Amino acid sequence: MAAVKASEVRGDPPLLRAAELARVVAGEGAGIPSADLAGILVSNLCFAHNSPSLWKLVGQAMASRLLCPLNVLALLTPRVLPQRRAQPEAYRLYLELIKCNVTSPSLFMEAGPNRDKITKSIADALQLLKNYGYCGTEFGHVVIMFVLALVTKLIDSILEDCGFPSGMAEGQESVYAIEGPQPMDLDVKKVPTENQNEHREQLRRKNTVMALDVLHMMVADRKIQSFLRLIFLNMPEKFSSLSQRLSSIEAHKVALETLLPSGHKINDLLIDIQKVCNANYQPNNKHIVDVLGNMRSGGSLLGQLTGAGRAACWIIFDIYVENAIDGKHLSGISAIEVLKEVTKTLQVLNEASWQETFKALWISALRLVQRAREPLEGPIPHLDARLCMLLALIPLSVAAILKEESDMFGAEGSKILPRRQGLISSLQDLIQYSGLLVPPSSVVNAANSAASKAAIFKSNYNAGVVNSSMVAQIDSSTKAVGNMLHLIIEACISRNLIDTSAYLWPGYVVSSGPLKDTTLPQESPWLNFIKGAPLSGPLIDALVATPASSVGELDKLYNIAANGSEEEKTAAAKILCGASLVRGWNIQEHVVGMVVKLLLASLPSDSSTSTPGSINHYLAQMSTLNEILLGLSYGDAIHILSLYGTVPDVAAALMPLCEAFGSIAPPPNHKSTILGETSVYSVFSCAFLCLLRLWKFYRPPQEYCLAGRGGSVRMELTLDYLLLMRNNRIDLSNSSAPSRDSYDNMGSVNEVPAQPVYIDSFPKLRAWYFQNQACIASTLSGLCNKNPVHQVANKILSMICRKMNKGGISSGNLSSASSSSVSGSSVSASDDSFQRPAFPAWEFLEAVPFVLEAVLTACAHGRFSSRDLTTSLRDLVDFLPASLAAIVSYFSAEITRGIWKPVPMNGIEWPSPGAV
Repeated sequence: MAAVKASEVRGDPPLLRAAELARVVAGEGAGIPSADLAGILVSNLCFAHNSPSLWKLVGQAMASRLLCPLNVLALLTPRVLPQRRAQPEAYRLYLELIKCNVTSPSLFMEAGPNRDKITKSIADALQLLKNYGYCGTEFGHVVIMFVLALVTKLIDSILEDCGFPSGMAEGQESVYAIEGPQPMDLDVKKVPTENQNEHREQLRRKNTVMALDVLHMMVADRKIQSFLRLIFLNMPEKFSSLSQRLSSIEAHKVALETLLPSGHKINDLLIDIQKVCNANYQPNNKHIVDVLGNMRSGGSLLGQLTGAGRAACWIIFDIYVENAIDGKHLSGISAIEVLKEVTKTLQVLNEASWQETFKALWISALRLVQRAREPLEGPIPHLDARLCMLLALIPLSVAAILKEESDMFGAEGSKILPRRQGLISSLQDLIQYSGLLVPPSSVVNAANSAASKAAIFKSNYNAGVVNSSMVAQIDSSTKAVGNMLHLIIEACISRNLIDTSAYLWPGYVVSSGPLKDTTLPQESPWLNFIKGAPLSGPLIDALVATPASSVGELDKLYNIAANGSEEEKTAAAKILCGASLVRGWNIQEHVVGMVVKLLLASLPSDSSTSTPGSINHYLAQMSTLNEILLGLSYGDAIHILSLYGTVPDVAAALMPLCEAFGSIAPPPNHKSTILGETSVYSVFSCAFLCLLRLWKFYRPPQEYCLAGRGGSVRMELTLDYLLLMRNNRIDLSNSSAPSRDSYDNMGSVNEVPAQPVYIDSFPKLRAWYFQNQACIASTLSGLCNKNPVHQVANKILSMICRKMNKGGISSGNLSSASSSSVSGSSVSASDDSFQRPAFPAWEFLEAVPFVLEAVLTACAHGRFSSRDLTTSLRDLVDFLPASLAAIVSYFSAEITRGIWKPVPMNGIEWPSPGAV
């Protein structure tokens, strides 16, 4: 305090005074934030040295992290609230501190080396033991109890200041019980004048209004709501004190709304608190993982949030796997590498055993799969990508971690090294989490098959049969109920992380009677394939639907895809991109590598896309390419490739395909692109749309975006950045001999001769790329009649408006609504030959934005109904599916400009969506 007063005499600004304070604290050897410093400053502030300069110093010390904000507010609350009538200035400054800090992540900052002392200081100040019977010492728990106490006491203060009872149970003390009189600054001041009294009375009324505003802001915050939800679910008897206050507010609601200028917020306040009691309330835990992520608190109270009773220090696993599975943000880096480094880092930071670390990793992935049952957004849960994370990527990352250990210590006979022993123990611990191990319906048969395999092994072992080949036999009399653990164990065994002794673990095999609603294991079609059965229709369908079980099966298939006849190549490509790619978890990294190699191998040796020889080469490969691209177009296939870090390689392979097939005109009789039929338009559209899925092509070009008030930077992939990553990998592979671990098991993509790829090598793709960016950035400029794009656009308009032409609407009428739109003449609806443009895809795509502007303008002027507009766009997409890219870019840009009127789905012009 001597240092504080000396700094004040010198007239130092608050920041300099806080720096001086930090110097003194450091000299005393106390850690920061300091609980003792908070107690000294608050005790002098209330109210021996109650001055504006000291309030400013406290605020600066909180902002500078010299003081824990939560600790300061907890110390101020029992001192200021009982004196709010006598000390309205102090009450006002107290409310300002709450307003600035209570919804900020800085309020819940890590308590540092004085964690235990700060926790005890908060609990003692709020009298948590006396008021709530809480005697815990966990910082995370105390944070949540602080929220409950503060909300409750602010409600009491507002009710009492408005002249109403607070709604406390009989016998409870008002606001806070303070032992002994509090010194007040009025004792040392002159007697206030009448004007001062009036000013202070006005300040008291304003304080009541501000208290309501602060309270409303608090309970509207999703973090605060999540904390209240935890208390409601886990400590209902503690939540009852808040329920009593809500009843009192409800009883005096009309009077409060009349007395307070912001009384309309009373209703919002009640709704926000009451909705956390709703059984359907789903808090967004992503908003509070940063809050609880550093609290290292893992008791039952936080179990509702973090799951499975795990400590919150492992929450980073949940954050990463959830972000990795977000299909809107594909990554160019292998998830195997990231998981390996994150796992090793957290094991060190948390000072945890490998058993704890691996267990936390497995549970995070299991929770990820369980969340697919009720997707929060959209009808596609991305289950296959989630299963890929659990059953392929995590085992591969664990394998990399174990390999580092074995390389470091070498093989020491049969001794099991610590990391491998930790893995085994973590897998054995998973048996107890039956709720997390329930398999999704689509993998029940696979889980039962894995469990039956273990049951057969155990039965043979108990009978003294030691022939390992017996395990592979299917014994329909031996059945077992499987779960996700059986699939995890199979994934680990297939990668030599553990051996088949896992089948003998206690509780691992659960015998069963007849299995309901499941299919008994059948002989794998891959056995027939390996024995030499020809790739006929039924066998192809069976192989597409059944994942391969060994690398040997894949090698034979890949050899056919690379060197077989045209028909065999097409069949092999279709099989490779089927279930083996999506759900062949035990060999998935090999399938991914082979698919990328096939794409790269399909390119001509001279890397040209415009010479007659290269065009003929692409046309000869068209059927095989069509099957590969159709396989990649499946919902999660591209996402799975991105998880293996192959996005840059895939982009480099797709670009020449797009350039070549987009330069070839379709046959004149082409009417629509039908799924399953191979055509120039179908191959181009699949390749083009797959390429566009790799980055956010419909957003303005930028290297990064700022998200949130904190200004966090999130890198976004762009086509230029993908090519830069790919070319950098080529340089690294040429300059350094060994490749990264994540590629060692992926068929070595780099075996294919690779040269740097630049967008300038593809002039037509480059022209569309820049046109797309210009379309997003600004409105379209007009076209003159002599422009070739004008002719293409008119033919497209004639095609998509042919149905409306019967009613007298022509392409010329459509375009006359806008001077910047294309114009043309009316075309007879019956003359279908002139309504089907046969242009190369690049020319078609170049004209689509102008067509969209024309029909949208006509729709806005009432010459075209919104339903007819959408029907016409559907015809456009049926004709050239790649048009969807231009539609998405153009409409996304126009929506942000806010020019067009919204079209309601009113059930009249549009059918009601509820009936569909």
